Amino acid sequence: MRNPHDAIPSARRRVHAAVAGALLLAGFAGTAVAGPTIPFGKEGNLNFNYSMQTWGQYHGYSSPTDDGSSTDFFLRRNRLTFSGQYNDLVGFYANLDAPGDSKYTKDDKSVFFRDAYVTIDYRDEMRFIVGRGKNTFTRENLEACFDPLTLDRADALAYTPWGGSRDTGVAMWGNLADGKFSYRLMMADGREGDEVVKDSPRVTARVHLSLLDPEYEFGYRGTYLGTRKVLTFGLGYDFQKDVAYGDYIGKTDPKDYKAWTADVFWEQPTAAGTFTASGAYMKYDTDKVHSGLSPDPSLPASTDLEGYYVKGGYLFPKKIGPGRVQVFGRYERSEYNLPTGFRDQKWRSAGFHYLIDGQLLKLSFEYADVKFDLQNPTDPTQRDYKQITAGLQFIF
Repeated sequence: MRNPHDAIPSARRRVHAAVAGALLLAGFAGTAVAGPTIPFGKEGNLNFNYSMQTWGQYHGYSSPTDDGSSTDFFLRRNRLTFSGQYNDLVGFYANLDAPGDSKYTKDDKSVFFRDAYVTIDYRDEMRFIVGRGKNTFTRENLEACFDPLTLDRADALAYTPWGGSRDTGVAMWGNLADGKFSYRLMMADGREGDEVVKDSPRVTARVHLSLLDPEYEFGYRGTYLGTRKVLTFGLGYDFQKDVAYGDYIGKTDPKDYKAWTADVFWEQPTAAGTFTASGAYMKYDTDKVHSGLSPDPSLPASTDLEGYYVKGGYLFPKKIGPGRVQVFGRYERSEYNLPTGFRDQKWRSAGFHYLIDGQLLKLSFEYADVKFDLQNPTDPTQRDYKQITAGLQFIF
């Protein structure tokens, strides 16, 4: 993996850029590639990685039907990754995961392919990804989940209602102007099934402009731990035609889905430490389909979600004991535009990472206070609660 300060790779080094982009696309820590690499043929190679996050979490509720507090220990993420190159042009990535194992008493979770795709690295300005991988819409979804600034992403705000964090299709992306400008175009399944009015493709477009060091990978990081000076502005648009009926029983009043997002990310290393800040606004719009004559019961709550987040962090310049300390905070506002008014909330959290070996081995802690505009009388998960999380991250 090349140094983050290196220039945009030449033709002979595009293979490394392709692997870096693929790893970050899957939410894997680009700086944390540490597993063994096996040569394959004249040009190919295969890399193995194992990555795991173990959490202990206190909730102010036990379940949607139990308002007693609970403490749970579980595997937030548990992944085995295979990546590499077939040749100088074609690469690949496959990610086996068993997330949430032991969460809410659910043990021995099934293992599945979270990501599986082929990369075609034609040139810096035009690359392709074919298969199942990250949605290209929001910055936070594209930020590697093993390189976050805060403990984790938003519970819902960063994920699109159709496809969630991943979708299956074809993406084209590239870097222009020495990596200062980057674009992503994706055509994918989106919402499918008998519930949709018409099985139309989902189309996503995203661009960003980096005014300082470029962010030249397909994905991003929530923090570069002071290895780059970054100021990046991003815009995204997401669209799918005829995703739902306003009158589900009568099969009338078709609705289109459209969404947009704007975001900014800044990181500045100094002699006094590294400062990081980011913020984003997201709006998912399906023409208030939940308020239709007979709404589709399978619609996700986030169908007409809008909101924003701001987060910041500070990495101390020197070690404290064997590791470094990075403190962080987050504020998030979400409005679901549901007829009941439930779920609308404010999230406030603060915590720290203790980086024993960068992102390869670290301890994390976060305290969160969640306030709802309206208290749901029948669902404790939609009433004010507090959450405390302690986590261990290990990557090999």
